[in-house]
Amino acid sequence: MNVAIIPARGGSTRIHKKNIKNFIGKPIITYSIKAAQESGVFSRIIVSTDSEEIAEVARKAGAEAPFVRPAELGENRVNIADVVHHAATWLKERNENYKYTCCILATAPFLQAIKIKEGYEIISRSDVDTVASVVKFSFPVFRAFKKDKEGRMKFIWPEYELKHSNELPDSYHDAGQFYWLNTEKFLASKSIMGQEVLPVVLSGYIVQDIDTIDDWKMAEIKYEICRRRQLL
Repeated sequence: MNVAIIPARGGSTRIHKKNIKNFIGKPIITYSIKAAQESGVFSRIIVSTDSEEIAEVARKAGAEAPFVRPAELGENRVNIADVVHHAATWLKERNENYKYTCCILATAPFLQAIKIKEGYEIISRSDVDTVASVVKFSFPVFRAFKKDKEGRMKFIWPEYELKHSNELPDSYHDAGQFYWLNTEKFLASKSIMGQEVLPVVLSGYIVQDIDTIDDWKMAEIKYEICRRRQLL
């Protein structure tokens, strides 16, 4: 089987106790745990945290928190790859070898079990390093502007100024929900987005970055609308 690793540090600078903050009636991390459980593709669901409070919430939701994350991995600017690498190494040192590891974000209330399974099916029939959740940019990035030194707007790619939108390739960004990893390749490279990546493309209405209180409020609004329209 496979292992899910959910990074969830205790500190949060912009949203207090972000990973266990109440989101539409329950701690936000429990949405990620539930989706992982419902996918049916994991033998273990592990929350990597430096907080006993988060660990207790995770355990009550049915996940495991079998170790305390080292203090140096609880800093604000620690790379998520370092956290997942620590957890995967911890498992390997105990002779638990999983072909695939899935890093699931703790603040992903729109995460769906069916998309986790889709990612697993893709990585299990390919030889790529990573399968990542992505979403298409709503506007062509090739027609983006930047400010020059005088504050005037200039095309970043002026060669595309006269191109119609339908002549430009689609572009995507990280949806911030999950990353399926070939464990052996990840342990060697320590890169979440490895050399070869395949996507699980998500609809824009089930993707919301949550970094600020405004993001949080927008996520709650979108979630309520999706729930009423049975889109989740």
